[in-house]
Amino acid sequence: MSRLVLVLGDQLTMGAGALARAEKDRDLVVMAEVMDEATYVRHHPKKIILVLAAMRRFAEALRADGWRVAYTRLDDEAGAGSIAGELLRRAEAEGIERVLATRPGEWRLRQLLEDLPLKVTVLPDDRFLCPPDDFADWARGRKTLRMEHFYRMMRRRTGFLMEGDEPAGGKWNFDHENRKPATDDLLREAPPMHDPCAVTREVIALVKDRFPDHFGDPEPFWFATDRQGALECLRDFVKNHLPDFGTYQDAMLAGDPFLHHALIAPYLNLGLLTPREVCEGAQDAYRAGDVPINSAEGFIRQILGWREYVRGIYDLHGPGYAEQNALGHDRDLPGFYWDGRTDMACIAAVVAQTREHAYAHHIQRLMVTGNLALLAGVDPAQVHDWYLSVYADAYEWVEAPNTIGMSQFADGGQLGSKPYVSSGAYIDRMSDYCGACAYRVKEKTGARACPFNLLYWHFLDRHRPRFEGNPRMAQMYRTWDRMDPDRRRTVLAEAGDWLARLDRGEAV
Repeated sequence: MSRLVLVLGDQLTMGAGALARAEKDRDLVVMAEVMDEATYVRHHPKKIILVLAAMRRFAEALRADGWRVAYTRLDDEAGAGSIAGELLRRAEAEGIERVLATRPGEWRLRQLLEDLPLKVTVLPDDRFLCPPDDFADWARGRKTLRMEHFYRMMRRRTGFLMEGDEPAGGKWNFDHENRKPATDDLLREAPPMHDPCAVTREVIALVKDRFPDHFGDPEPFWFATDRQGALECLRDFVKNHLPDFGTYQDAMLAGDPFLHHALIAPYLNLGLLTPREVCEGAQDAYRAGDVPINSAEGFIRQILGWREYVRGIYDLHGPGYAEQNALGHDRDLPGFYWDGRTDMACIAAVVAQTREHAYAHHIQRLMVTGNLALLAGVDPAQVHDWYLSVYADAYEWVEAPNTIGMSQFADGGQLGSKPYVSSGAYIDRMSDYCGACAYRVKEKTGARACPFNLLYWHFLDRHRPRFEGNPRMAQMYRTWDRMDPDRRRTVLAEAGDWLARLDRGEAV
């Protein structure tokens, strides 16, 4: 008996999930570009282009491999506009009532499959290295779910960067070596920039027509849109950037948005690359002597540790995870997150980069835009929607734990042991943003004092009952308590004035 085989836009992996169980000679693959998925948040045009072009090229590859594919384009007049509608339409047209699906990454799509009036078999997504049940087993009975402990378990389990029972290089973590600022380097290799193929150019025209008012620039478009291109990006990173990735992974430069970062997260999250082959590529380069241990370990930790960990957190805590607001923050997201009109050079630079590329690296997201939102008390749901909207690699299963948990501490510490907040000194140390800023990072009070300096202490003061007992924050409160009382009052008053200007929509 024939089945419909659903392949979603982030499941573009040959031989995985439902495709591994389907049969070419009788089953029908269903793929659909639908307005529901393009607009449940207002996605960056580059993300929409990337997903639709990659879907079309994956459908071509499936057909070339002998599969029958029923594909609906976004502008097809017969399209139902939703995944559920497309499955029901194809089921009726083909006289098929059984559906084979890979478990979707996001809770809303899992619920959609459960609600279908068809016989749906949902198979595990076997592209990940830690199945949800295994993560739940690891988490059971633990008072805290710290990524470092999970990461060590995964190193032992997979054998990545292991020498027998011991970690390669004698340590599990080389993060202390990976915090150096970068300088301009005209010899630094640029990442591969792919010229759009005919399929991609057609999608670009469609997206420019259908989504003209979404945040972000649709062109120039340089992402790869098929597996061959994604593999080229991986090989280029391992050869040209992984050797220095570790050392400079936290650095930020206004004129160099990419530095030594991999730029492969969009391909991983689409399914054009798998986490296992990515980790193997880094490990092979280390074992060949081409990459130092701090870079290989730091990169593999992001994939094997952090990426698998946040997926486990998302699955473990259920569909309500993204709605948490443990700190009670309720300020609206400032307009400069969309238009970049602010005197804060770091924010303006990251927003401009995001608009142009649909990309910012993890420190820009965590310690610039995320840090300011947390310090200012912005509603975490609005921060969550912004990150989900503006980045090409953003899917809720990976973005929500990073935003709600790590960036905004809105889960109350389920993911992180303390909030990631800092004054302007951290940004000054790790970037070149502050030199061209209208504010003065060295000034702690006064009209030109860096807002991060004022808001940092304002945040600690207003949340003191929650955080003063946290061992990792005790030194911060001791420093605050040693300040002259008049200076403390000045800091709080000026921070309050800055936030009031923000609320009134004045230029800051």
